[in-house]
Amino acid sequence: MKKLSSPLVPSRVAKNAHFDKETIYSILDEAITCTISYALEGMPYSIPTAFVRYGDKIYIHGSVGSHFLREIEKGIPVCIVVTLIDALVVAKSAFSHSVNYRSVVIFANAEKIEAVEKKRDSFEWLTNKIVPYSWDYLRPVTEREILKTTALAFKIDEASAKVRSGMPNDEEEDKALPIWSGLIPLQTKRLHVIPDESSVNIPVPVHLI
Repeated sequence: MKKLSSPLVPSRVAKNAHFDKETIYSILDEAITCTISYALEGMPYSIPTAFVRYGDKIYIHGSVGSHFLREIEKGIPVCIVVTLIDALVVAKSAFSHSVNYRSVVIFANAEKIEAVEKKRDSFEWLTNKIVPYSWDYLRPVTEREILKTTALAFKIDEASAKVRSGMPNDEEEDKALPIWSGLIPLQTKRLHVIPDESSVNIPVPVHLI
């Protein structure tokens, strides 16, 4: 994985930086959303969106009428950020509080996908990431729906991960203080499904249980 050539290369706590594919890909595969930032006519924009990694690219899609997609499909530089929060780090002083996290920053340019089959593939990858094993269960997408949707790919080439883990880094003089310190783990998990009115009498499919 090529290291970032941008000034955003981690300058603080450089030991937390990672440039290997295994670390970067594992974070991208766990996250469901990313934030894509770009500049247009001197104005900054930052848009959250769902994404999926397949091979050495990430894919997003949306309406062909989206102003956001119409601009970045031209190939302007974008910065893509993903962050996962694992725990709150509670230290003995407010100054030493922190967060355990895993993040990825990617600099890339969009590649517009024109081929209908490749677009359909990218929709399948994203659908199965958000709801695993659901693509074959759902009503198939139509060619009209595919034509109404823009699909973009971004090469994961110039990328960096940053990971913070472990306990608080209290100052030596604070460690003996009678103040509790440690971690408050955080977790995002899927809960029991809730059917809408049209599905109350339809058995919940196995892939949703």
